[in-house]
Amino acid sequence: MVLAAPTITLHPSGAELPQIGFGTWKHNGPKATEAVYNALKVGYRLLDCAADYANEKECGLGLRKAIDEGIVSRSDVWVVSKLWNTFHRKEHVREAVLKSLRDWGVEYFDLYYVHFPISLAYVSPNERYPPGWFFDTKGTKVVQDPAPLQDTWRALEELVDEGLIKHLGISNMASVIISDLMSYARVKPEVLQVEIHPYNVQSKLVQYARTQRLAVTAYSSFGPLGFRVLNMTKALDTQPLFTHTVIMDIAGEHHWHLHNKVSATPAQVILKWALQRGLAIIPKSDDVPRMEENLRVGLGIGGTDGGSGDGGFILTEEEMERISALDIGLRFNDPSDDFGCYIFC
Repeated sequence: MVLAAPTITLHPSGAELPQIGFGTWKHNGPKATEAVYNALKVGYRLLDCAADYANEKECGLGLRKAIDEGIVSRSDVWVVSKLWNTFHRKEHVREAVLKSLRDWGVEYFDLYYVHFPISLAYVSPNERYPPGWFFDTKGTKVVQDPAPLQDTWRALEELVDEGLIKHLGISNMASVIISDLMSYARVKPEVLQVEIHPYNVQSKLVQYARTQRLAVTAYSSFGPLGFRVLNMTKALDTQPLFTHTVIMDIAGEHHWHLHNKVSATPAQVILKWALQRGLAIIPKSDDVPRMEENLRVGLGIGGTDGGSGDGGFILTEEEMERISALDIGLRFNDPSDDFGCYIFC
């Protein structure tokens, strides 16, 4: 059986965004192709990627394989990418989008984000791609080149007009930047993607986004897990959410066996907490059973049949509050830590 995710209605387009997408950060080489292909076979219909992930060609091959085998059609899948910081100047926006489209092997993006609200000095793709944060090849110099976000947005709007992008989104942006953007945007952003997990709940930002009718997608839902593999000290020094007593106790409260499957794992509890807050999520995995486990957490959300199977549990209000109480405002994806780019202060 192919699983299906619940959806969130975007404003003002009315489009239905899959509430559970497939994250591709840190999927590299042939493994990225295989992971995307398997995710589509399982039932994922949103692929979240970015130029900076350095895997768009490989992800595109996975999509093409699934299309060629009749698993999906192009119109079934939300293909998502992001504008990297070195392409914020209006004269470079088109170049960045066209490069990503070619790498994916698609004619349009369903959703395209501004990755960070910061503009870095341009690095030609002929010189290095993706360029990352550093201007020099030795990785010692970060050069900011302030470009008005309004100019960047105007260039993106032109690409929407041309049909190269269907929906625009913003990522890693605070309320003051969003408020300014909303004042001049002809094509409004419809999705805000930010780091949200039980250690970084961001309740005020989510509340603000709703006043702007922005859907919110949470990335890094498992907190330090994705950053521990990068040997990030902050992540290594933080207790993994999977082993936190609050998460484990709640998983245990929803624990039963059905056809040899556990009904609530710690990962599912964390993802369900996000879904019940009305957030979209983009969990990543290389493992097909784990992909299925993550997608099954959508059961019982948004009118889908929860049933009695794996993932179909619902957290109580008290359990939701216990998880949210873990909040310590701990952000792992903070460019000020390593690159001197102060975005979140």
